[in-house]
Amino acid sequence: MERFFTMDEFHQAVRDVQKDRAQTYEQQTFRLAKLAENSLDYPVADDDAFYDLYAKGEICDLDEGHAPYAPRYILPDYEKFLKEGSEFLRIEPPKTLIEATTALLIMYHHVPSITRFPVYIGALDDLLEPFVEKTGEDDARAILKSFLMQLDRTVDDSFCHANIGPYETKTGNLLLELLEELQIVTPNMTLLYDEEKTPDGFAEKALACSLTCANPAFANDAYYSADFGDVPYGIASCYNALPKHGGAFTLSRLRLNKIALGADSVEGFFEKNLPHAIDTMLHFMESKIRYLVEETAFFESNFLVKEDFIDLNNFVGLFGMVGLAECTEALLKLDGVEGKYGIDEAADAMGIRVMDFIQERVGQFESAYSPVWNHRFMLHAQVGAANDEGTTAAHRIPIGQEPDLYSHIRQAAKFQKYFPSGVGDHFPFDETAKRNPKAVLDVFKGGFKLGNRYLSAYNDDGDLIRVTGYLVKKSDVEAFKAGKQVSYDTVQYAADPLTKYGILDRKVEGV
Repeated sequence: MERFFTMDEFHQAVRDVQKDRAQTYEQQTFRLAKLAENSLDYPVADDDAFYDLYAKGEICDLDEGHAPYAPRYILPDYEKFLKEGSEFLRIEPPKTLIEATTALLIMYHHVPSITRFPVYIGALDDLLEPFVEKTGEDDARAILKSFLMQLDRTVDDSFCHANIGPYETKTGNLLLELLEELQIVTPNMTLLYDEEKTPDGFAEKALACSLTCANPAFANDAYYSADFGDVPYGIASCYNALPKHGGAFTLSRLRLNKIALGADSVEGFFEKNLPHAIDTMLHFMESKIRYLVEETAFFESNFLVKEDFIDLNNFVGLFGMVGLAECTEALLKLDGVEGKYGIDEAADAMGIRVMDFIQERVGQFESAYSPVWNHRFMLHAQVGAANDEGTTAAHRIPIGQEPDLYSHIRQAAKFQKYFPSGVGDHFPFDETAKRNPKAVLDVFKGGFKLGNRYLSAYNDDGDLIRVTGYLVKKSDVEAFKAGKQVSYDTVQYAADPLTKYGILDRKVEGV
């Protein structure tokens, strides 16, 4: 937590950023803005329980800033934008593919987020298919290639997310071919997969692409569509399912393992430690949302709101958690039981007990906002941040503790059900999978039938890798560790997971 008590301390922090040779100018500028924001206090009282739990590591605010002045994640109505244009951006409705991609690139520049870049750039196949159909294939490929290269070189953050599917389209096929050709980090991409709508050939092509460049991942579209009902949704950032025409106000998370380590007994954990942490974070999140909505200018003056590309009523708060694996094992030890999460039934049963408790208590809290989600926060399987050594992402099985592939996917299904706002498990495969994407598709089909929401595959020997949900190149991480500048912000976040947390040691699967 950056809380400055003297002007000298603030000045020194500014100088440290200015002297950092591993940061680009743009990265330095963003960091300096964050320092200015964090010179303000959090929108909770000085004696609020949040500060104690933050200091203990039980609550983490994911470096959102003490006084956020824009929502964390925004999913604009790009369909409306292409249909109507924008008065503020002086954009007329595009008529050709080059006009459409140019308009979108302009729009993306003006969509803020926690990363300063857009975390959602739309369902690209649906958005661009009408224009692609009017364009010759060679020209369409060339324009889409330039579009993707522009994104990759200017949106320097792989939390930028695009969707395709569930239906096969000409645009979807071209995008998959170009992803494989370009081997780019941005955009992160998800195929909204539905066995009833997505042809096997198209899905296999997507998996073949994934096993070459870690992109796209697969979302269980039928499951998410049932959750969201009549509300259109998109997958943004890592794998966050959120209402379109809205997004997420904020995301904070509990480190469940830290909370369990502070408990004297299992019953004490459920009666005192866990409810206290949940209630404290609920209050903290609501305070941040109230500050954003009622005290900043965003929802009063931003053109996205004024031109109805987003609506305040379609934003939600994301209640995240990590460290379920270590939490369950610590609780079992309090009862004198040894158990490995993901392996032993006792540990999984304890994990389910923890998640049932969280789901019920968070569901009892009524926010002043978020009518789109019945004024409730959405549970989110958060994936990682700084200082997470010894803390496994979300509900996942610790690296080095994974069972066989099919047991792993069955275990994941027990927990993915809790997280309508985003959850995922990632599986590295060996070379045999690249030669047989149909077999991987069969695995994913089975996983979705079991109740998994989101699965992804990548090749263990490839340069591109999924870290916790976002993409990086291992070569870029090595360059950053050597003190070189790398344009992608996400490389900085990936350095610790790849070098300290064992991401490269995930169990490699064969089919």
